[in-house]
Amino acid sequence: MGLISGTRRLLGAALLLLAVLGAPALARTVLDLDPARQPVPLLDWGDSWMDTAGDALADNVATSPTLEWTPTREGAIYHLGSGKALWIRFTVPPAPDSERWYLEVPYSAVDRVTLYTPDSVGQWAPQSAGDSLPVASWPVPHRHPLLPLTVSAEEPRKYLLRVQNAHSFSAPLSFVSESYLSRNEQRTSLILGIYFGLAGLAAVLAALSAISLRDTAYGLYAASVALMGLTQASMTGIAGLHLWPNWPWWNDVAPIALPMLAVGSLAWFFSHVVAMPERSPRLYRLMLGIAALSVVAAVAVMLAEPSNRFRIMVPYIVLSTVAGSMSIVWAASRGDRYGIWLLVGSVPVMIGAMFPLARLAGLIPISFLTMHGMQLGIAIELPVLLVILMLRSQHRREHNRRVQGLDRIDPATGLINAPVFMERLVRMVARSQRLKFQSAVIIVDIVNIEQIRTNFDRAAADEMPLRVAGRLLSAAREIDSVARLSEHRFGVLVEGPLSTEDAASAGPRLVARCLMPFKNKPLEWVAQVRVAQALVPAASGMDTGRVLERMEALLAAVPADSKRAVFTLGS
Repeated sequence: MGLISGTRRLLGAALLLLAVLGAPALARTVLDLDPARQPVPLLDWGDSWMDTAGDALADNVATSPTLEWTPTREGAIYHLGSGKALWIRFTVPPAPDSERWYLEVPYSAVDRVTLYTPDSVGQWAPQSAGDSLPVASWPVPHRHPLLPLTVSAEEPRKYLLRVQNAHSFSAPLSFVSESYLSRNEQRTSLILGIYFGLAGLAAVLAALSAISLRDTAYGLYAASVALMGLTQASMTGIAGLHLWPNWPWWNDVAPIALPMLAVGSLAWFFSHVVAMPERSPRLYRLMLGIAALSVVAAVAVMLAEPSNRFRIMVPYIVLSTVAGSMSIVWAASRGDRYGIWLLVGSVPVMIGAMFPLARLAGLIPISFLTMHGMQLGIAIELPVLLVILMLRSQHRREHNRRVQGLDRIDPATGLINAPVFMERLVRMVARSQRLKFQSAVIIVDIVNIEQIRTNFDRAAADEMPLRVAGRLLSAAREIDSVARLSEHRFGVLVEGPLSTEDAASAGPRLVARCLMPFKNKPLEWVAQVRVAQALVPAASGMDTGRVLERMEALLAAVPADSKRAVFTLGS
């Protein structure tokens, strides 16, 4: 038996060698199923023939002497369509049969691939996979077609492969062993798991933020991320394997319909981020129309003949992408702070989307970029968009706080205003009376504003109160309060308990602080102030309103040419 098997092995190798030597063209690659070098590509070892009628049978294809076979080649693009079929024949040389081998077709969106294997009586036994069939019924349920091979260590095996697709087919055929497939799938599953995990986390966080912050932009972001994730799941075969393994019709149409819905939701999302409804209601309605058109286009794709689907998909994606980009540029040119960053975040997705679109149009063969280019772009875009949303929410909250605080805060300086100053003064007096200690109230007037305006300019005069506000804040303690009472008048509440010396030095200390030169300003550009101060609780039961009236009258009675800066209200 050993002698017979050895003779058969030598005979098979000799026949293959004669076939190669007898070829009139250049020498072709010999298929070698080497477990150490995987995947093993078919390259030019096979032959291809286009069945334009699409009705040829395996027996006729295998035996007909009139068919015009041409060598397969790496990167070849076969322009198929409805009613056409691509036939590929190849022979697997004797190979170790210690483990199982598979023909791998790394294209999850192929309509149907059928591998014909001759049985013991010479009949061709078919095995079929593709998205026109339920993934659960494939010979090996997987992200893309995997067709088992029967290899022999003693003799070569002939195979026929029939490919049907609604548009071009360019997947590189290769051969993998079961052990290699297991290792490779573990690595691929890890990468895809990280990607979909991040996408799912982003969608959940955005949905929760939309509810808690009542922000429509977060809800649109969550919908866009979910649709982009489903798009990538359908294009990589994850969805067909795990989400809808028994829905072949939807598995076939999803890689075309879902990208349009995702692009439409992105157009809607971008218009909200750049405040399009407030900037231009007409342009916002246009973007809403483009987003709604994605639903119409998706329905049209579902109803269209398969070979015409990409003729609907590609124009819509180009239209919506151009319109969305132009609207962002328009908003950015009118001062929107997020427009440029939206464009920066979208560029990787636009570049990544070019590869699968070009593959659908039959311009380039299937490659890593056609399968995963958009995934890489989306992986960059998702965190950028999330950061933009977070910054936008922060700015909106700050704006809302400022708007809500206009009745209590001076918008120019951020100090409390006169009504709030009076409230705090009343509370400070009541607290001082209850705890039996003294506090101080101080009024600060800027008296050289007209001189600053004359010697410098109006902008310098307008800047001076802002600088004085900063000086007063830096001199005050955390428990003290500083307020802007009018355009050139400020108030300071100095919390007690204060000794007589501390109370007496409070006013002069503020005057000295205001007289200090400002950085990068001329020495003449200084604030000259006059200060009126009083201790509270006031004597003789004088109320707080009366105290402030007397302090204001005290400052008003000071001559304009007086050199004195600090005035103390007597009991």
